[in-house]
Amino acid sequence: MLKIGDIEMKNQVVLAPMAGVCNPAFRLIAKEFGAGLVCAEMVSDKAILHKNEKSLQMLYVDEREKPLSLQIFGGEKDTLVEAARFVDQNTNADIIDINMGCPVPKITKCDAGARWLLDPKKIYEMVAAVVDAVKKPVTVKMRIGWDEDHIYAIENARAVERAGGSAVAVHGRTRVQMYEGVADWNIIGDVKKAVNIPVIGNGDVATPQDAKRMLDEYGVDGVMIGRAALGNPWMLYRTIQYLENGTLPSEPTPREKIEVCLIHLDRLVALKGERVAVREMRKHTAWYIKGLRGKAKIREKVNQFETRDDVVKALYEYVDFLEGRELAESSAI
Repeated sequence: MLKIGDIEMKNQVVLAPMAGVCNPAFRLIAKEFGAGLVCAEMVSDKAILHKNEKSLQMLYVDEREKPLSLQIFGGEKDTLVEAARFVDQNTNADIIDINMGCPVPKITKCDAGARWLLDPKKIYEMVAAVVDAVKKPVTVKMRIGWDEDHIYAIENARAVERAGGSAVAVHGRTRVQMYEGVADWNIIGDVKKAVNIPVIGNGDVATPQDAKRMLDEYGVDGVMIGRAALGNPWMLYRTIQYLENGTLPSEPTPREKIEVCLIHLDRLVALKGERVAVREMRKHTAWYIKGLRGKAKIREKVNQFETRDDVVKALYEYVDFLEGRELAESSAI
């Protein structure tokens, strides 16, 4: 099993910390579908220290989500350490994660996120300072490098280990690649060979078979699933089942997808209020109905709604239509 510091997960499957997605509403669904560890979306160190209300709300952890990792980002040692200390003392998170993989310009121009990838010395100094300041295990999520000419994945991971980091998650793309191209699992495997702390592989884990191959062939201690779980927490469950007993549970039915989508909606409403939740669910609904017949029309309809009841009514009518059509087609055969 995957173990980070003294925190032991029940399996090797980790939900990635996706910005704008991994709030308690989605994380709890991921946990209910079996994820061994869920990671919260990144929070700015300075926003924490300035007591920004929205940012402090992002530090909320439902006990049912645990074990959970809260991720912070920043470019200055003093503020990063203070924010980590705040998370350590004022939240019930199990792990503090430092983001050094975010490729977005507004983050990297502040010397945060993926900008760290160019300087193993800074990584050592920053991580060591955070480790010294907190009691919770400290981990790092990074990319393999800034661009193909600056791939310091091994040096950076070793810096994390020397600094006292308890684990490192490695996304197999460079900052320049953003989310395009192919993740380089070979470099992830090289990192695993170079350090003794747990290494969690990330990038292009799109199927349960991908997860097993990453574990078996590249020796990682855990697999981190991101985009493949959007609107599809069954990916987490199916992966866990495949890894544990070799079985591959069937894909969800349209009704199962809609029912979980609506659970997600109601949890978001409870978390953020109806107006914000309904708007935020537009992107999630598109992910839940991906691959279903007639998805474009229902997506367009949902995107116009402002109330929870309108969304519920439309989605149930949609799935009734799908099932009716399927029944008619099967009868005609």
